[in-house]
Amino acid sequence: MKNKQPFKQVLDNNLFIFKICFSASPLYIIAFIADILRNQILVFVEHTYGIGYVLESVEYGRPFRSVAVFIIVLFILIGIGMLYGAFVTHRIAQKAMPIMKQKLKFLLYEKAQKLDLECYDNPEYYNEFVLAVSEADKQVDRLMEFLNKLFTGLTVFVTTGAYFLVKDWLSVFFVLVSFIFSFMLMQLFNKINYKIRLEKNPEERKRAYVNRVFYLNDYAKELRLNPDVSNKLFDKFKEANKAIYDIDKANAKRKFYISFVRDYISNDFISDVLYITYLVYKATVLRLISYSSVVILFNSFGSFKRSLRIMTEIYPYASETSLYVEKIRNFLNYEPKIVSHKGLDVPTEPRIFELDNVTFAYKEGENSVINNINMTIKPYEKVALVGYNGAGKTTLIKLLMRLYDVKDGMISLAGVDIKDYDVAQYHDHVGTVFQDYMLYAATVKENVLMDNAGGVPEKSVMTALEQSGFAERLRSLEDGLDTPLTAEFEENGVNLSGGEAQKLAISRAFYKDSCLIILDEPSSALDPIAEYQLNQSMLEAAANKTVVFISHRLSTTRLADKIFMLEDGRIIEAGSHNELLKLNGKYAEMWRVQAGQYLNA
Repeated sequence: MKNKQPFKQVLDNNLFIFKICFSASPLYIIAFIADILRNQILVFVEHTYGIGYVLESVEYGRPFRSVAVFIIVLFILIGIGMLYGAFVTHRIAQKAMPIMKQKLKFLLYEKAQKLDLECYDNPEYYNEFVLAVSEADKQVDRLMEFLNKLFTGLTVFVTTGAYFLVKDWLSVFFVLVSFIFSFMLMQLFNKINYKIRLEKNPEERKRAYVNRVFYLNDYAKELRLNPDVSNKLFDKFKEANKAIYDIDKANAKRKFYISFVRDYISNDFISDVLYITYLVYKATVLRLISYSSVVILFNSFGSFKRSLRIMTEIYPYASETSLYVEKIRNFLNYEPKIVSHKGLDVPTEPRIFELDNVTFAYKEGENSVINNINMTIKPYEKVALVGYNGAGKTTLIKLLMRLYDVKDGMISLAGVDIKDYDVAQYHDHVGTVFQDYMLYAATVKENVLMDNAGGVPEKSVMTALEQSGFAERLRSLEDGLDTPLTAEFEENGVNLSGGEAQKLAISRAFYKDSCLIILDEPSSALDPIAEYQLNQSMLEAAANKTVVFISHRLSTTRLADKIFMLEDGRIIEAGSHNELLKLNGKYAEMWRVQAGQYLNA
């Protein structure tokens, strides 16, 4: 990977993060810069000009009164400056920093909502995505550190540099030699750090995964019942740790040598040995400067040297920041492929769906998961997709929902390619419950709405919960619809059982006024009686909607108007339950196996 960046790119990326932070809190940015300028100017007046003034007053016999007035005025200015600095650090910064980080995170979250699902299937892109999000907060901190370095370095460079030019312009030569040497070495050092960070990122993700497994409630029961899994995870954690150690070890010598040359040769030897020799020679042999000036210049050179060290770090530091910000910008600039081709309005009533020679593969060059499927779904029809695991059922409904686009063929609604409809409208057209549904750390009502609950009438929410069979459990909850779920944010949060959680998830599809309802294994966590009740209520609630559902329980598929049997991404049988039994094919075989479990019990 190339780490070398053009100057314009470094500038643009740092300006990008600066604009985000400035738009979030302009007052803090201005106050922060003003505080840096105030502090460094006072430091110069106190440690460079002030010491020089006092020493020269002693050497040349100035009156004590003028020195005392100077010290008192300086003391007052320092006191006022300290009050201002404390106000900026402990009042303004405490409010502003979270706001700036929040704005950047929200930009990333909003973009994440628009990402195509195929981005999650690409490990390389997913690594970039994780890196961008994980580094977001750090880049705000790095920006503030960059501003601190920039304005500290510039202020000291201007004030102390001007002082040196007045006192002894040749002293600047020693500074420049140290400056150039340090600059080149610092760039090399930061490139190594960035390379290490990229190499360690996949291993750190592995460690983070193991960390999540051991503290998340989702895994707690299985880890205790299957200690061998823990041992396997321990091994993975050790492997990741060793890989990170090996990466650090492989680069340790180079980092040490670069640091040694930069700090010992470039800074200490040039400035502390060569420069002091030059000053003493000029004062004692050439007698061109006073002894007071020797002390002032040498002490000031220490400040000047530190400021130039900061200056050498500014561009490499900005370059390193730029490399991370570039990933954030690439993520934010990603253009989704699932877009509206014509932006047409979606029909408000159920219409006919047609799949014409639909073929799909998740990645280029891989075998197709869906192969030349032709299917018609009539308005208000109840359609079931059945088949063994890996037959392509879930992939097919993802295409129907337009979470992915077909590679070949076409899916149409009311005779119009679904790619021509407005994407947001089309997704709103579909009410869905996935097999791997999620409940969120929010109230029951918010989990149904999948939105803020403020101002939304409870009646429609209650209707959806009754239709899904969750109303009875709801009546046992003290806070009703306002009951918090999970204990992530609230100590009194309620953890639902698998069946209860599934009923709540299903209520989302009932609440959403969609023309098409898609259910991926809607009753997998329910007992047979609850399953029967759910199916009955589902049909009643969806009488005026088109329903497509996946189920491995063929007792559920009996309720469908039409059943499609899939195998290896192809439709091998289609018809009603009775028609498929008469066909005596794969569906009939599955039915006999499942029915036999009950008949032989």
